[in-house]
Parts: sequence; C-alpha cells; structure tokens
Amino acid sequence: MSAEKTEIFDKVEKMLGEQGFSIAAKDSTRPWGGFFVIDENQAQDFANQYFDGIGVESLKIGGKLSPKILLVAPNARLSWQYHHRRAEIWQVVEGTVGIKTSNTDEEGELKEYHPTDQIKLQQGERHRLIGLDGWGVVAEIWQHTDASHPSDEDDIVRVQDDFGR
Repeated sequence: MSAEKTEIFDKVEKMLGEQGFSIAAKDSTRPWGGFFVIDENQAQDFANQYFDGIGVESLKIGGKLSPKILLVAPNARLSWQYHHRRAEIWQVVEGTVGIKTSNTDEEGELKEYHPTDQIKLQQGERHRLIGLDGWGVVAEIWQHTDASHPSDEDDIVRVQDDFGR
C-alpha cells in the first residue's frame, strides 16, 4: 500500500475512533481505495454525524441500515454499477468527488460533489463514484430494500469496470 494511501486510511480510522465509532470491518485493498464498515448499532450516531441527524427510522426501507465510509483515490473510478437489494445515500466528508448516475446502462454526465453535498441513489439506479484531484472521503448508508435478504458486497451488478471484475 502506498504511503499516501496508508496515511489517508490511518487519518480516517483515527477520526472515526475520535467520533466514537466502532469499525466492524476495514478493506484497504480495493484498487480504487477502500472502505470502513461501521457497527450497525451506531447507525443513528452515524446519521447524526454525517447526515444532519436524519432519523434512521425514516431511512429504513427493508430493515437494517449499513453505515460505511468510502475512500476513493485520485483519478480512480469505482465500477459503473447498480444493486438489486439496496438504495444508497452518500454524503461527501472530505475532498471533491465526481459522481455519474443514470437509469440506463449509459453513463450520465460527471457532476462534482463537495463536502456536505449529498446524493440519494435509488435501487437499480446506475452509479459511479470517481476520485478527482485528491482523495475523496464519502459517508454512505445502505438502505436494504429486502428485509429477508439484506444486501451485501455480492449485490453489485457491474456494467463496466476498470479493473476487470
């Protein structure tokens, strides 16, 4: 892992610890960056911290929520993707990121998002998070749409992927 990547992951891990969050999982091996998964029981605290106190009950569609922090590297792109069993809400925490969305497999225009900017992605909506000049840090909440079969990392339909996944 590059020194720069190690530094940003350490910084975000320290920030989450200082905010009182328990990290349930961490993945710094993704070719585009990585993520931290926050303990599900802290979903309301996470919403208070990153989503202006939106009540978790109003966010729930099919049961549980999954709070995460995404870190996207400069000039890296997550896959052009969508999900069958979740909607998502993203809020930029640090840096400027690019996001493309569309209701079809054709990518929409690149829009820039800055700290405190928020985007809601519907179940099935195509989307791509893109790192621009520097590292982007994005708070994410998964809204599970099927309570009997919650979404997971396998619930990703990749339409296009720079890394051949």
